[in-house]
Amino acid sequence: MHNLAPFTPPLGPQPPNPHLYAPKQVTLQMKEKVFSLSGDDFTVKTTEGMTVCQCHGKLLSVRDKKKFTDAAGNELFTLKNKTFAISKSFHGESPNGHGFEIKGHLKLMGSKSTVEFVNEVDKSPVELEVKGDWMDRSASITWGGRPVAHINRSYFNVREIFGDKQTYFVTVAANVDLSLIAGICVALDERENEE
Repeated sequence: MHNLAPFTPPLGPQPPNPHLYAPKQVTLQMKEKVFSLSGDDFTVKTTEGMTVCQCHGKLLSVRDKKKFTDAAGNELFTLKNKTFAISKSFHGESPNGHGFEIKGHLKLMGSKSTVEFVNEVDKSPVELEVKGDWMDRSASITWGGRPVAHINRSYFNVREIFGDKQTYFVTVAANVDLSLIAGICVALDERENEE
């Protein structure tokens, strides 16, 4: 398990919210190929069982957009597929106008994506790099070389059910917008399913 340094100020395109920005490092549990399997809504939780956000995407609009809400059902952002982009890209936008872009870059080995947004707390431009092998569910999300999150197939915890190939884990640094990280994972999963 990775130990990630906390971010000060908090990192994310939305105002810091105690339900989305954890004061300590957390690990999210993600289901892979959710929409290709069912098209149903699904919940993103921490390995401790706390609900972070919910993702709503109907089968008919699976290639269109997905709405992310908090545990109380308030809209956080909508993730839209940018259809005319050369390589698969997504745009996330919240009801109050905060947004982010996820851009895919073609590479021979593994995959690379960038995620761009204006950090809500200090208004600085941010470009996260996502590098790794998405097929294998091992990747890292960094900002200027500093680790923001690690995506991994395995999580060493006796409470986990071993052998669940439909699950992967995302360890996220403290004070990082967890819904943003969940949105990045859903976008990358969707892109991988289409390729």
